[in-house]
Amino acid sequence: MSQPARRYVSEVRDEQARRTRRAVVTAARELFLTRGYAATTIDAIAEAAHVSRRTVFNAAGGKVALLKLALDWAIVGDDEPVGLEDRPAVKAIQAERDPRRALSMWVNLVVDIATRVAPIGEVLYVAADGDPEAAELLAKEAQGRMYGARAFVGHLASLGGLAPGVTEQQAADLCWTVNDGHLYSLLVTQRGWTPAALAQWLSDSLAATLLPPG
Repeated sequence: MSQPARRYVSEVRDEQARRTRRAVVTAARELFLTRGYAATTIDAIAEAAHVSRRTVFNAAGGKVALLKLALDWAIVGDDEPVGLEDRPAVKAIQAERDPRRALSMWVNLVVDIATRVAPIGEVLYVAADGDPEAAELLAKEAQGRMYGARAFVGHLASLGGLAPGVTEQQAADLCWTVNDGHLYSLLVTQRGWTPAALAQWLSDSLAATLLPPG
């Protein structure tokens, strides 16, 4: 009878640790957005999360680690340990056999992610200018976006969905460019476009460039 009891205690502790980490990362994100990365201190994060300075480090790590977690959670939409490639929206794109429909679904996913990522992504851009660790994180984030772009383009190519003369690398470069949250910041946040208008423009533009005629 002792084993189930130990398992229950372990599960309770895990859930408590998860709640603490969620509170710490949420506090860090809000401070990064309101004060900026450089002006946000670990002590301020601890105070906002109602935990000790040591708990911040134990729960998540230093500032760059907190920024990475905030970015990762923004990409997938929560703190569940499930990667983007295993999420239902990506699985649906992989199952779609019509290139035009697959492209539209991918663009909608990109815009949906950008609504969450764009604000914290701008923090990362600024932080990378003065923090080598943040610059490394930015480089890794760009690599991750290229991985996703190549995976999608590979699927599109497998459906015969690339126009003659368009290479997979060229298509991936274009998809990598438009799935940067900075584009969302420019057109939606700064210029007042709606997310739907951005998605429509991206779908039309990419379809005209990438897909075969007709």
